[in-house]
Amino acid sequence: MTKYGAVRRPLPTSPFQARPEAPRKHFALGDRVTHDRYGLGRVVGVEETGDAAVLVDFGSHRERVVQPYDAMYKL
Repeated sequence: MTKYGAVRRPLPTSPFQARPEAPRKHFALGDRVTHDRYGLGRVVGVEETGDAAVLVDFGSHRERVVQPYDAMYKL
């Protein structure tokens, strides 16, 4: 059996094309956010190094949320 070194690419008309990557979410200090689990909050800290996380004040407690921010949305 022969192995080829070329990468297989889907045809432009193929229904099995790779899904485009979703744009990354960026949050800044003071942004109002909503989280599916914790509710409404405000960003009080942003970590840009390493695993990039944000510290969010949800009123009753603060929570460190790491990327990907699937459950958090900017208001």
